[in-house]
This record gives sequence, structure tokens and C-alpha cells, in this order.
Amino acid sequence: MNLVKPPLARWIHHRLTVPAVLLAALFLPFVFIRAAFLALDARAASISCFGWRIGPRLLLDPPQDFGKELRRVYLEKEGQELDPKLVTTAPDSVEDLISEMSSPSSDQHLDLRSFLLKTKAMLLKMDQKVQSARLQAVIFRHLASVGLPKSIHCLTLRLAQLYLINAAARSSLPPPEYASRLTNNSYHHIALITDNVVAAAVVVSSTISSCADPEKLVFHIVTDKKTCNSMHAWFALHSFLPAVVEVRGLHQFDFPPDANAVIMNTVKELRQSSSTYRYYRGSDKEYRRLLALRPNVFSLLNYMRIHLPELFPKLDKLIFLDDDVVVQRDLTPLWHLELQGLVMGAVSSQDLDQVLNTGLCVGKMFADYLNFSNSLLSSPLLGLQHNSCAWLQGLNIFDLQAWRKNNITRVYQHWLKLNRESGFTLWPMGSLPPALIAFNKQNLPIERSWLLTGLGWRMPDPDELESAAVIHFSGAGKPWLETGHAELQRIWQSHLNHSDELISSCMVI
Repeated sequence: MNLVKPPLARWIHHRLTVPAVLLAALFLPFVFIRAAFLALDARAASISCFGWRIGPRLLLDPPQDFGKELRRVYLEKEGQELDPKLVTTAPDSVEDLISEMSSPSSDQHLDLRSFLLKTKAMLLKMDQKVQSARLQAVIFRHLASVGLPKSIHCLTLRLAQLYLINAAARSSLPPPEYASRLTNNSYHHIALITDNVVAAAVVVSSTISSCADPEKLVFHIVTDKKTCNSMHAWFALHSFLPAVVEVRGLHQFDFPPDANAVIMNTVKELRQSSSTYRYYRGSDKEYRRLLALRPNVFSLLNYMRIHLPELFPKLDKLIFLDDDVVVQRDLTPLWHLELQGLVMGAVSSQDLDQVLNTGLCVGKMFADYLNFSNSLLSSPLLGLQHNSCAWLQGLNIFDLQAWRKNNITRVYQHWLKLNRESGFTLWPMGSLPPALIAFNKQNLPIERSWLLTGLGWRMPDPDELESAAVIHFSGAGKPWLETGHAELQRIWQSHLNHSDELISSCMVI
């Protein structure tokens, strides 16, 4: 028998052998990987079931089946909380997960259910780390925005030292020949309450440099006991004549018994609120913890502005400035503004044209500060409107006689107490919300050009910045911090003497 293949058969054999080998090389790894994957997926299943899956479903299984199986297992566990130990011991990365799932010790537990649980625990662990990191970042950023820079701390300590060893730093403020101006209502009285020496220096310097007749100005600076000597030393060593500057610590006031009782009511209420708020356990405890770090939330100095009539019993009128402002225009016209029998003149967070056209406030409304879902605040008897535009702090003028007549301070204290007794459901702890209630219908809106706010958050329009009488660095970017905007910092720093020995040695600028 002739076993030699005909030429045509040999040609066909050689032409088909190479493609067959190539197809086998491509196809066999796929078969192996698919079988291995199905084996992992069905480790908990019986051998017979496993064989069935490898057979008919090897090539015909659509890819969606894995997703369906994953969803099925997930839905079985939906609503069930994972064991905290499982989350704590979960892998820290995908590489750790793969390594753990492929280790010999986990071989007998390797199935889709355990894979899903480990993956879910790993994701929960990662999410907890992310949330913790975000909270830490917010806290650190917040502390950076409210903390006292090393340069200002240095200046405060140097001034306190000078107060002890330098007689000039302890000289009378104001000098005795100017003391009568402190209670003379024909002068323009400006008050600020602060424990920041540099900030107070800028406010006084910028106000005087913008005033056509600085001889009419009388500044009343109220501070706390720890800063009093440093504040006194600065203004004793740096003369601002012909303007008059008074520096007094809260411990230096000699209040009559009735005024002292009113002030102590606020002090006691603030202490109770602080203690209750810090240890409150609620769903928003992390927010409360962060809020409690803000110095203006529980600072006694911040709440003392509600006691201006008690602090200055012989004055009829007062302009109040925050310590994070720069005055760019003469405040004399504001002093002569007729308040029409109302207690306060303040810029409202609204633009009259926009309010008329849209009915919306440019800034914040009462509803942004107060919880009108509480029946105490929504009562028609109270007369508060949730969509009313809130007035702005930073620059305010007060008729102290009208203030005393309307018992503004008592109303403020009443609502401060109600908020604490309600579990702080009327508003998050702060000094402005009760003031919005106390001064409701007692505020005369003044022109917006008097005050430009928000410079701690944004860079304003150049024309708006230039035309504002007072610019307010409300927000995190205070001008004495690195978080402030560089161009706005230069405006603030221009009111400090760069060649001053104390300023330069402590590197305030």
C-alpha cells in the first residue's frame, strides 16, 4: 500500500497545522482562566454543581452573571451592620486584599460571599479614614485661621515686659488733661473690644488718617486682663494725638451694683451655655466640637458688645468697630446720622435695587442664622421674618439712650437663655443670632458704601474696594494671618510703621 500522501494533501496539512497551533495557544489560556475563576466563584458549591458550571456555562455564561451574583450576595447582607472587628482588621489596600484572599490560611473560606464582606469592610475602613482626615484638615485649617501668630504673641510679650520696666509704658491713658473728653458727648466716640494689640493699632491709625478733624475723635478700647498691660503699653508708647485713646481692661471697670448684676447675668449664662454645648452629645457633635473651637463663640469679649450702655453709662451715642476692619473714609458723616429714634444704624445685607427686582438678599437672611422651624421663632407675636435681610457687623452706630429705653440687653439675655434651655435648637451657639432678635425693628439701614464685608473669604471688585468707607476682613483670611489675601494684607499693613522697633523685631510684617 502506498502511504505517501498526495501533494495536495501534504499542502493542506501544512497550511492547517500552523493556524491550529496558534488558535490552541490563544484559546487554552482563556479556558484555564475561565475555569479557575469559576472554581473560585463556586468554591462553596458542591462538586457536582461545580462540574455543571464548568461544562455548559464555560463559554456561554454572559459577563453580567458575575454582577448578578455579586448583587444577590450584597442584597442578602443589605441593612446588616458589619462586625466592627471585621472593619478594623480589614485590608488597607487592594494589594493587601488580594494577598490575603490568596494566602493558604484563607483557602477554605475563599468564596464570593467572603470576598464581598472583606471588600465591603475594606471600603468602610477607608471611608472612616477619609472622614477622619477631612475632619482633621478642617480643624487644622480652622485653628490656623483663628490662632494667634507667633509674631503677634512676641509683640504682646515684649509690650508686657515694657509695661513692667518702662515708666512711659505705664503712663496715663489718656493724659490727665484730656480725661474730660472721655465722657463729653460733643466728641465722636468710637469703641472697639479686642485682645489683639496689632489689630487695635490698625483700627485707630486708619480711622485717624481718614478723619478730617482727628481732634474730635475719642477711642475707647476694652480688652481682657491678660492683654490689658500690653495694650496699654502700645498706646502709651505710640502717641495718636490729637485724638484721644483710652485703654481699659474689664477688671478695671467700677460698675454700679445694678449694672454689675446685668453683666454678671451674661457671664453666668455664657458659662452655662459653654459647659452644656461642649459636652452635648447629638448627631452633629463633630460640628459642635468644631464650632466650639471658634474664639468668638464663647469669648466673653465678644459678648460684651451687648453691654455698651453699661460700659459707657455717660455716653449718648457710640460708633462700634470690629477689630478686623480698616477705615478708609472719614466717619464724621456717620456720627451725625439721625437714627430717627431707632437704636442702631447698620448696613443691611441687601442691595435695594436687587431686593426690589428679585426680593432676594445679596447677603444672609434671618433664616441663615435662626431656626424658623421652631415655634418660638416663627410666632407672629415675635414679628420675625425668615426672609428678612440680616444687618452686618463690623461698623455700627448706636443710640445708647434708645438702647437703654428699649431694654435691648435684657431681651438679648432672655433669648440666650432660651436657646440653651431648648438644647441649642434655636440657633447654633453664637453671639449674632440673639442680637438679630434683640435689635429687630430697631435697625436703621445705612448706605452700603459704608461697609464692605467678606474680605476674609474673597477678593472684591477694585472699584467696590476703593469706594468703601470701612473694609471688614470677616472670614478666615484675617490680614495678620498667612491665610489672608496678599493684596488685601498690604492695605492693612500700610497702617503699621514698618520701621517701628517692636514691629520689626517681632517680624509682624
